[in-house]
Amino acid sequence: MTGATIWLTGLPSAGKTTLARAAADRLRDAGHRVEVLDGDEIREFLSAGLGFDRKDRDTNVQRIGFVAELLASQGVKVLVPVIAPYADSREAVRKRHQREGTGYVEVHIATPVEVCSERDVKGLYAKQAAGEISGLTGVDDPYEEPESPDLRIEAHQQSVEESAAALHALLGERGLA
Repeated sequence: MTGATIWLTGLPSAGKTTLARAAADRLRDAGHRVEVLDGDEIREFLSAGLGFDRKDRDTNVQRIGFVAELLASQGVKVLVPVIAPYADSREAVRKRHQREGTGYVEVHIATPVEVCSERDVKGLYAKQAAGEISGLTGVDDPYEEPESPDLRIEAHQQSVEESAAALHALLGERGLA
């Protein structure tokens, strides 16, 4: 089976990881080899020691992109729920995949910051509001929304199952599911 990287970008608490896990289950059930490269886990194990300034965020995204392409080139469907706030970093990952002839799909989880703040899965928005942290993507640090992602999902307006079905449909159209 053909591998591919499915990059899910969006704000903190947008629903990236939830969707990635649901999509991974669908793909596994269909017989695909699947990996999820979660941004938090990557930061802990592959990018430990990196901060959150632009240079370190770019380094983190490029590392994840390298690993994702490596796995995808070996026939694995790689779901990558990572904020990746900068368009040029995401574009560099897309270009790496193009150069290597590896499938790549960019999905924007377009949950508004107000909804993400209400969800606040990790308590980041509360910490930022209390002045305990700064540099929160989408609040006091930039998030450059993808201008033309392969798929835009408004996860706050549909169920996880509906979002996973929309992603699965796109992958099917592209011969990847």
